Amino acid sequence: MSNDPVVAIVGVTGAVGAEFIATMDKRGFRVGKLKALASARSAGKTVSFRGQPVVIEELNERSFEGVDIALFSAGGGISKKYAPIAVKSGAVVVDNSSAFRMDPNVPLVIPEINANRIRDHKGIIANPNCAAITALVPLWPIHQKNRIKRVIISTYQAASGAGAAAMEELVESTRANLNGQVYTPKVMPHPYAFNLFNHNTAVDPDTGYNDEETKVIKETRKIFEDETIAIGVTCVRVPVLRAHCEAITFECEKEITEDQVRAIMARAPGVKVVDDRAKNYFPMPIDASGQDDVLVGRIRKDLSDPSGHSISMFVAADQLLKGAALNAVQIAELLPQRVMA
Repeated sequence: MSNDPVVAIVGVTGAVGAEFIATMDKRGFRVGKLKALASARSAGKTVSFRGQPVVIEELNERSFEGVDIALFSAGGGISKKYAPIAVKSGAVVVDNSSAFRMDPNVPLVIPEINANRIRDHKGIIANPNCAAITALVPLWPIHQKNRIKRVIISTYQAASGAGAAAMEELVESTRANLNGQVYTPKVMPHPYAFNLFNHNTAVDPDTGYNDEETKVIKETRKIFEDETIAIGVTCVRVPVLRAHCEAITFECEKEITEDQVRAIMARAPGVKVVDDRAKNYFPMPIDASGQDDVLVGRIRKDLSDPSGHSISMFVAADQLLKGAALNAVQIAELLPQRVMA
């Protein structure tokens, strides 16, 4: 792989696709050439990269000739069809969909946690679920010091997690609601303005868990390499444009204090502590939006556990950045040195 790789972005016109471009630019990611790939309806349009227009090409089976790194964010179906084609063409794929996450032959990577797994790739590296990333970045350094044996998570997930169309629906439905007009949902299954509802993924009729919750459970165990960790998750969609929040309570094997957690969080990579009780100022999506770090606050003893083994906290992270594009670009940044090693 050259020092200046040819990079393809699949799904360049989507919300995450735009963030791929912005994140590579912001971080000074070296690119010899950028290939912008999307559906036929976007072909011929342009996107801007480092001040230069890049013509969007229609995604097809020849799109990956000469490509070194392919960043995918166009849905699981597209990934399943085209990621193997990209690999066969010689590219390394970093995939943002759920298509390959639980494949035992595909590394599921959060660089702050398991960057070493990148070297195990066979052409495809999976980007974890956004809700999983948001929780695991702060939980991992605690887990290393004092093993977490149980975690309960409640998510407050923004429209950005469902893409640009969902974000637009939230804006339009809110405007209609304020104007006293009826708005019929087109993207979400329920009215979005001034409302919240169970995450818009299918609910398993046997377990009662939706797909998003199941992803968080399975991906946590894979990333932590711990099949015994007990996980309970409730995922909810809230009327926020961008950045997910989560209420997290975790139980450790040994006693743990608030001060210990704050000290660990203060040194944790990818984490920023926002925990001001005097000012009642804690992580909020408005502050997390556009930020690379996971914001962590509301750090306090879990009063329901008299053993002193449990802590509760509240976190916020930009779903389009650390929950998607940033995490993928961080993986891509490590590829040359890992591949050449």
